[in-house]
Amino acid sequence: MEQVEPIRVLLDVLPGAALEFDESFLSRNGLSVSVCSGPESPRHCPLVEGHRCRKFEQARGVVFALDFDNPEHRAIVERYQELAHDETPIRVVVTPEQAEKYRAQLEGVEVWTHEPDAADLDGFAARVEAAGRAAE
Repeated sequence: MEQVEPIRVLLDVLPGAALEFDESFLSRNGLSVSVCSGPESPRHCPLVEGHRCRKFEQARGVVFALDFDNPEHRAIVERYQELAHDETPIRVVVTPEQAEKYRAQLEGVEVWTHEPDAADLDGFAARVEAAGRAAE
């Protein structure tokens, strides 16, 4: 019987952020979750510096919940948009004020202005599964 590689999701969250629900929910939906807490000072995200990121390359979907007021974090989302396949769902969690302030930078991604709930994550998981099938 052929071993099926699980579909991967990249979950970008601040260190110490409550991500157990998101990670657990996505895992129960059959997705493999990689967690990134952003670049550690004084280092920068390899994608922003023009390098490869294995976690991103393996992901079929991204939930980004880092601080969008941080210019480097906005640059990471911009690189995701440049490098991701068209069918790869990218969700960015921001405050309503950030959604308004960074409207132009958020074009092309789905924006959540609240903590994602089960319905949000279920819809995201379905989109990721579809993206995974399209990539095969």
